[in-house]
Amino acid sequence: MKVLLLGGSGFVGTSVAEQLVDRGINVTVPTRVFLRARHLTVLPTVEVIEADILDNERLEQLVCGHDAVINLVGVLHDGKRDSNGRGNFERIHVELPKRIAQACVDTGTPRLLQLSALNASITGPSEYLQSKDRGEAAVMEIAKHHAKFNVSFFRPSVIFGERDRFQNLFADLVKIFPLIMLGSPNAKFQPVWVEDVAGAIVDSLPLDTPSGQAYTLVGPRVYTLRELVKFVMQCTGHSRPIIGLGKWLSMMQAGAFELLPGKLITRDNVRSMSLPNISDHPYPAIFGTPQAMESVVPTWLRTFEVNHAADKNHDNNNGRSRYDHFRHRAGRIK
Repeated sequence: MKVLLLGGSGFVGTSVAEQLVDRGINVTVPTRVFLRARHLTVLPTVEVIEADILDNERLEQLVCGHDAVINLVGVLHDGKRDSNGRGNFERIHVELPKRIAQACVDTGTPRLLQLSALNASITGPSEYLQSKDRGEAAVMEIAKHHAKFNVSFFRPSVIFGERDRFQNLFADLVKIFPLIMLGSPNAKFQPVWVEDVAGAIVDSLPLDTPSGQAYTLVGPRVYTLRELVKFVMQCTGHSRPIIGLGKWLSMMQAGAFELLPGKLITRDNVRSMSLPNISDHPYPAIFGTPQAMESVVPTWLRTFEVNHAADKNHDNNNGRSRYDHFRHRAGRIK
């Protein structure tokens, strides 16, 4: 089996690539910058190709010859709009999935697995959630006219893992600041482990399901944002007072962060958090039982400071430790 993995060099994509390799599947990972996916090159059935998937002709060339496409490409911030008034959400969450689906149909590629988001809805409180829903709708509009083209959607809550941008961000903040001014402290999440998300995506590949099948991916427990930050403090040993901000102060804080490089949080993110990121539908039993944060997170957060300091000594802060991890998994080092 040959799979084209879009977004394969990222946080979720790295875990998906690893699990695909474990099942003996050949994986093609396109990337605009080869170095970003260098850690995958040591995996025995992965081919990393430098390519721009936003180019229609190149995208179709990449899709051709594969049995399935997994699209994990997504953004959290809209960014500047182009001359046509399109921001990142429109280009990446709506137009790109549509073009991928069309490329699958044009090349006879029968399967597309699309990473979406929990609470994706055209009536959602944020542009992020609305764009995720429009992306699903654009893909389904193509799929409904082609019986041999099958699409599945995956809608996770916030995803945690050793190299996430969520818990590790808070681990940095509680280390640096003596006081945490926390916006949206009562926002609710049902965090799901990245390995469980990757496992569900990979395990779904051989399933014979109706086109449009959507899987809700959530962990076993609901937390408020305040509880998640306290959990990070417990794991890292940095106890800090937390001052929760109300709705308007949370928006003002996010607006201020939008002016800074990196955009830790935006007002659109705050709007997303106004809707509980939880589900009445449990993690699909067909994919097993999801891991609780308490069972896996302490294994890396307790050594966070040591690992974080070590990473700073690696080239481009890219995590040579991750590169060595994959070399070990591929049997290249012991």
